[in-house]
Amino acid sequence: MKLPLFFLLLVTLSACNEGKSSDTVTEQEAQQDLALKLNGTWEMVGYYNYVNNKITDSFQPNLGYRQVKMYTDQKVMWSKNVPSDSSEWFGYGSYKQDNDELTETLEYGSEMMRRIIEEKHEFKYELVLEKNRFSQIEVDDEGNRLYSENYKRIE
Repeated sequence: MKLPLFFLLLVTLSACNEGKSSDTVTEQEAQQDLALKLNGTWEMVGYYNYVNNKITDSFQPNLGYRQVKMYTDQKVMWSKNVPSDSSEWFGYGSYKQDNDELTETLEYGSEMMRRIIEEKHEFKYELVLEKNRFSQIEVDDEGNRLYSENYKRIE
């Protein structure tokens, strides 16, 4: 009687462990998948300037300045707070991420941004994406890096 009961207990515990294992794999896969996507909320932490495609200068935003971007599967929205400027800055639109390229197409924005959107509503960047950091790098017509905005994931 003890042997069948022991065997039943062993099978039950084994089944429970298998369920936990697949849940863990699913969570790990989800985290890895998220690492390769922009989905989430990001805060700008600094800039790089480039000369001859090499970083020549880096600097952080001024005190009180904040820029936050939020990405869903297809949409982007960003806002920035510049304490020394009474203008509002925000934009909303769609985006496309292809490997190392990011294209944002803005539909509308604040008054200041609306003026820019009237002339140019599509913004293309070189994209360097890591799990919790990314850089959007402005390049010229010849593909030379000019400057980048660097972000960290905050959610």
